[in-house]
Amino acid sequence: MGLSGVWGYLFIFVARVIDVSCATIRTLMIVRGQRLIAAGIGFFEVSVYVVALSQVVGKLDNPLNLLFYATGFAMGNYVGSLIEERMALGFVTVEIIPSDPESDMPDLLREQDFGVTSFPAFGKEGPRQVLHVLLKRRMLPQLAEMISDYDPKAFYTIMDARSTYGGFLGRQGK
Repeated sequence: MGLSGVWGYLFIFVARVIDVSCATIRTLMIVRGQRLIAAGIGFFEVSVYVVALSQVVGKLDNPLNLLFYATGFAMGNYVGSLIEERMALGFVTVEIIPSDPESDMPDLLREQDFGVTSFPAFGKEGPRQVLHVLLKRRMLPQLAEMISDYDPKAFYTIMDARSTYGGFLGRQGK
């Protein structure tokens, strides 16, 4: 396949965006334990990669090919991260420390069908309440907005949960 000029540069750029975006999603699938899906994506990814690479390696005398190849790689990382964010697969654990140790945030969250485990803790400023909430990742914006609205000074961290067993996930997303 001999592409040249603007079409060749565009092809190299788009092919790199596609293959690097696929790499991002493939990696996510592997981490989430979806090996068969990852394998399928990997097959497509490497096919596109080899074709794009052949357009650059076959014409090393043209530095613009390399420029579009590298730019496509950079944009592919960006696009892949956007796709991954949109997919919002899996679960996250959010650990919340309300600013008020006597906060009724656990009840508020439970009323909204979030499963909450709370326990007392002791921090730099004395007694605290720690809340653990496991939720579908796509519900995270809703939870973050609730925390921000109810207690803007609350401290919280978000961690990916690779897999879950048992417990209560409520009626989230139903």
